[in-house]
Amino acid sequence: MTRAVQKRTLETRARLIAAAEEVIAEAGYEAMRVEEVVLRAGVAKGTFFAHFRDKEALLELLIGTRIDAALDRIEALPAPADVPAIIEALMPLVAVMISERYVFDLILRHSGAAGKAEIGPIAQTFARTDQVLGEWLALGLFRRDVTPALLSSGVQAFLIHVIALHFCALHQKQTLQEMLAELLQAWLLPGGTRA
Repeated sequence: MTRAVQKRTLETRARLIAAAEEVIAEAGYEAMRVEEVVLRAGVAKGTFFAHFRDKEALLELLIGTRIDAALDRIEALPAPADVPAIIEALMPLVAVMISERYVFDLILRHSGAAGKAEIGPIAQTFARTDQVLGEWLALGLFRRDVTPALLSSGVQAFLIHVIALHFCALHQKQTLQEMLAELLQAWLLPGGTRA
């Protein structure tokens, strides 16, 4: 009996997730509505809330999954040896983060930096990104006066900063990659020299 209930619960959750992904593919993250998801999944609204605290909890799961997929692609790459290669390697992650302003805002709210006690899927991706970057930075010809972990934290901070500027009309003179290159060269290279 318990296995049948668990199987049904997992199937219902999968239908909700699939329905949400359909809505997002058609209208975007911000336009996703719980009512549309439950209609497409063929379940009652109460069933949605038995699986997810609210709309944002479902979106956090979906966006966290997309970030993890980008990180899977990034981890499969050889360690970048210079700043341009790091920027190129990070582009799958950047693509997720800039896909919609709403997505970026949600990522910031759930990054762990907003003082949330719960460590959710998005916050976990920040830790994973930190680990990947730290491993790369330990191998390359980057500055050695600070730890790779500190360098990694700086890269993530600059990445968030540059993405925020990407959404700002006042900072459209340089591309996201150009802004990031300038900051990372100053942060990662000994003496801040250009590669």
